[in-house]
Amino acid sequence: MMQQTPRSNRLHIAIFGRRNAGKSSLINALTNQDIALVSNVAGTTTDPVYKAMEILPIGPVVLIDTAGIDDEGALGELRVKKTLQVLNKTELAVLVISSIEGITPFDIETLKRIKDKKIPVVGVINKSDEKDLNEKEIKNIEKELDIEFVKVSSKTRDGIEDLKNLIIKYAPNTDAEKKIVGDLIEPNDYVVLVTPIDKAAPKGRLILPQQQTIRDVIDHGGIAIVTRETELEQTLKGLSRKPKIVITDSQAFEVVDKITPKDIPMTSFSILYARYKADIEELVLGVKEIENLKEGDHVLICEGCTHHRQEGDIGRDKIPRWLEGISKVKLNYTWTSGVAYPEPEEMKKYKLIVHCGGCMLNAKEMQFRVMQARENKTPIVNYGVLIGHITGVLERALDPFPIAKELYKG
Repeated sequence: MMQQTPRSNRLHIAIFGRRNAGKSSLINALTNQDIALVSNVAGTTTDPVYKAMEILPIGPVVLIDTAGIDDEGALGELRVKKTLQVLNKTELAVLVISSIEGITPFDIETLKRIKDKKIPVVGVINKSDEKDLNEKEIKNIEKELDIEFVKVSSKTRDGIEDLKNLIIKYAPNTDAEKKIVGDLIEPNDYVVLVTPIDKAAPKGRLILPQQQTIRDVIDHGGIAIVTRETELEQTLKGLSRKPKIVITDSQAFEVVDKITPKDIPMTSFSILYARYKADIEELVLGVKEIENLKEGDHVLICEGCTHHRQEGDIGRDKIPRWLEGISKVKLNYTWTSGVAYPEPEEMKKYKLIVHCGGCMLNAKEMQFRVMQARENKTPIVNYGVLIGHITGVLERALDPFPIAKELYKG
């Protein structure tokens, strides 16, 4: 069902504009529901509000209602900061201008930030029921801001279909989107997926990267065979032909490497995600910097979700132990989860960033995080690449990705 599509797989459409430009009313009109709180008091929206819906033929999207870019005071500054952080995950921006107040310096500055990040953007002239601009006035606004506009009344819903059509027109092309594993297999290929079931595994379901990889295999005509590492050997023996590839949870790397014949390619879900959502080459370069860590260096460990941590948690317990085992020094750690990520100035204190696979983040945000690390010359690696390196399996796990493999060997 559309509503079951994970947020990370939806097109992220963010609504920007001044306070009381009618952003929240616009989202309510687009969804035909009272999702966002609406008030005549400027600044009603504080934290970004997310709403899933479907816009055909685009498919599942998530609309993001943001605080006004002209918010004031100490709290207002924090709200504006959160609004601007939304740009890091935005794939299509909607700039809302009130027909009553017209273009302001805040709108011009916001549009500049959107364009600087090369995000496609469309414009909305809202509140046409209160002040209706003629075609010439709209053309003048389009000329001044160099984007296409549509006039809308969120109150009467006039122009909402025109806005949807404009969104469809400027939405990024998803036909050329990256594949998780689909480009590595052919129709009817066997793909063996190894999914350990331990106390950290969610009861009654597979974790998101496993679900999405299985779906990608099926979408590309492959035959998905799911097993635990304890049954892997028997699974491989029972197949009528060799699988095209074996994909495992990174924490089972060593045992899966031993069981899987060397003539069968083997990699992990997390390494597939390194390519799918981030930059596998950059993450491979990052793992080579672990040996250069010095006593007291600061390491940032980031997770894109806020799951409950148990004893033996990979981020809190295992990764620090592994890093200090390789580097032979005592390190200082900072942990973040969810949307939290350091600003460029703060990032400079870290000598290494270790990031999860990013299954709960959209590709735009994951790529932004890697790019920001690169620009700050801060090595970054993800969990799967790190575990592959620690277990001595990474070179084999990179066989499907020759450029990354050469970087690792070089």
